[in-house]
Amino acid sequence: MTQSGKSPEGQVADAVKDNWVDKLAPAASRPYLRLSRADRPIGTWLLYIPCMWGVLLATLHDGNLQPWDAWLILASGAGAWLMRGAGCTWNDITDRHFDALVARTRSRPIPSGQVSVRGAVFWIAAQALIAFCILLTFGQMAIVVGIASIGFVAIYPFAKRFTWWPQIFLGIAFNWGALLGWVAHTGRLEWPAIILYLSGIAWTLFYDTIYAHQDAEDDALIGVKSTARLFGNNSPRWLLLFLGLAVGLMSLAIWTAAPNKSLGLWVALLGPLGLGLHMTWQLGRLNINQSSTLLKLFRSNRECGLLPVLFFAVAVML
Repeated sequence: MTQSGKSPEGQVADAVKDNWVDKLAPAASRPYLRLSRADRPIGTWLLYIPCMWGVLLATLHDGNLQPWDAWLILASGAGAWLMRGAGCTWNDITDRHFDALVARTRSRPIPSGQVSVRGAVFWIAAQALIAFCILLTFGQMAIVVGIASIGFVAIYPFAKRFTWWPQIFLGIAFNWGALLGWVAHTGRLEWPAIILYLSGIAWTLFYDTIYAHQDAEDDALIGVKSTARLFGNNSPRWLLLFLGLAVGLMSLAIWTAAPNKSLGLWVALLGPLGLGLHMTWQLGRLNINQSSTLLKLFRSNRECGLLPVLFFAVAVML
């Protein structure tokens, strides 16, 4: 690591090894793609997965599977990539002074000098505009719900300055897709979607507390708050609580979404079971003092969240 914070060829310290951005993307685009975390795709998955939960559970609810739902799922993926990129860019603008002081983040494009703040602002606008064009295809009520999420995305980077629970704000923003997916399919917001959304927030509290333990020491030095610092060595107990809430609330969402109690309901209920088993597996391997393990566990939440997607999709087909 050089004094400027740049790693060789501008690579970011916690990027996925041999990622496509560092290997294949045109050189001029790499700093902006790194700013969007395109070299670290797990965040896109964690934003996208609740969208799929919402669409599939809504389809199970009314039994009305249509080709339109395939568009909703595909478009949600594109929107998640764009909005995650815009959100990360905004986060890096607001946190640029903090990032320069933390070993894991000082190689990011803004603190390392690869991208100017002005350039980052234009990059946000470009990503958000394309995402908005996709949202316009989702229907009037879904457009309203999608726009309503912007405030939480804007607030999140500041949450660590005024609360020990910034992970709640992340959960509110990252799981908005559960509401959006449901509304895009049904045209209205209903209780199963809200309960599913709360389940997602509990899941985010689980995985992002694990993630935040990587920076706990640096955060303490610079005065940044997190649930990892708040819980400390008691984190496993809190994570067990979040596990229970995520599984219980998702099960309740499924139960209320499938009033006819068909075979699809029972298959869908395997989703929260799989989620809970994977989260239990993570707890069994948790070591809050080993950064490499923490990062691996955090990244494994892609597979964790996709387990309900798998069972929801099978349930819809029955």
